[in-house]
Amino acid sequence: MSAQKNLFDKVWELHSVGTLPSGQTQLFIGQHLIHEVTSPQAFEMLRDRKLTVPYPERTVATVDHIIPTDNQARPFLDTLAEDMMSAIERNCREFGIELLDLDDERQGIVHVVGPEQGITQPGITLACGDSHTSTHGAFGAIAFGIGTSQVAYVLATQTLAMQKPKVRRVEVTGKLAQGVFAKDVTLHIIQKLGVQGGVGYAYEYAGEVFDRMNMEERMTVCNMAIEGGARCGYVNPDETTVEYLRGRARAPQGEAFDRAAEWWLSLASGPDAEFDDVVTFDAADIEPTVTWGITPAQSVGVSQSIPAVASYPDSEHVLIREALQYMGLDEDSPIEGTKIDVAFIGSCTNSRMSDLREAAEVARGNQVAEGVKALVVPGSQLIAKQAEAEGLHEIFRAAGFQWRAAGCSMCLAMNPDKLQGREVCASSSNRNFKGRQGSPTGRTLLMSPAMVAAAAVNGAVTDVRKMLEPAVV
Repeated sequence: MSAQKNLFDKVWELHSVGTLPSGQTQLFIGQHLIHEVTSPQAFEMLRDRKLTVPYPERTVATVDHIIPTDNQARPFLDTLAEDMMSAIERNCREFGIELLDLDDERQGIVHVVGPEQGITQPGITLACGDSHTSTHGAFGAIAFGIGTSQVAYVLATQTLAMQKPKVRRVEVTGKLAQGVFAKDVTLHIIQKLGVQGGVGYAYEYAGEVFDRMNMEERMTVCNMAIEGGARCGYVNPDETTVEYLRGRARAPQGEAFDRAAEWWLSLASGPDAEFDDVVTFDAADIEPTVTWGITPAQSVGVSQSIPAVASYPDSEHVLIREALQYMGLDEDSPIEGTKIDVAFIGSCTNSRMSDLREAAEVARGNQVAEGVKALVVPGSQLIAKQAEAEGLHEIFRAAGFQWRAAGCSMCLAMNPDKLQGREVCASSSNRNFKGRQGSPTGRTLLMSPAMVAAAAVNGAVTDVRKMLEPAVV
């Protein structure tokens, strides 16, 4: 392969079956992940057409979106949730697909369990009926979120018809300051490039900041590539990637792992790789970041004020005024000090061990403010088990947080975890759209898990750096 090819071009070429009359590529999908919400209709489409799943071993199912995180007794109290749960159980049995259900300790959020089990590997193509499938790009995989009809298409053919996107290299140079996390990096990028900035592109995240990140931090950034409009986002595989995968259940073992690792590393974009666009950010310009509006791009650093309407192009004034009115916030007012009612730590963006450790460090020895409901929801049963072995659940409970079972929870509120009325939620999730967290008038402020913990303790948006300063040596 040419030294001028970036990783995306290499992987796309390796998985290209051919070019369709439409000009799209018929792309082989090496790994398919499904969950209980976007799969029932897809299986019905197969039945209607009398189709089978020829490669069931290339699909793994889990349950996450509708799963209650407190009372998980069956049947679920929500009859629709119970119907979806029963459907995926029935469909996986009929079509021979492995299901990680509630009785399986590997169960968890789809974008957590894929990497955790070693299903996600560099150089593969991966699809899932979920927007945030871009998470898996952290491994140097090309991972796409797809719609329900496409889920059926992958089940039946193990391919997708896709238009190849351009590739933009997003570099972040320098070193992040204390109290600035991967979530702040991805929010900063989206704020600068916009929610439509990545349309038509795949993002290659590169530079010193990403080189130093662990795999969980890289997953946080890639998870939100879709929020910036990109079709997917990825980080080149390196020794950090290799060591994360070593010993994982679905990763190659022994000599096969060493051979795989050598190939994985060879896929990385070389120094002469070509890109359609390159943008560069300085880590020194990134501080703890909080959304104030109704898109992930409407954010500011915690020390800053909400922008004035006039600071935006005329074409955006209507949207900015709509966001301010919906959120009940004023232009030019500081974001720090904004009162909250709910604090949520979880989601496929920020529910892994490093996220929980960072939040627990802030919660330790403190108390959730009076009147604030605070939830911690680990991303998988295995993460919950590890966190409990480290005593993190006791730190959270002692501080007044609720410790819940694994699931998507309040990220999208397709389960009992919902906002009520006009509640304001400090959330480590990925979307702050109107009604996203279960109430049509509920309001969401996106931030890092550590920032959520700080807001929970203080009852308002707080610069977490002020709470971490005593720990500096």
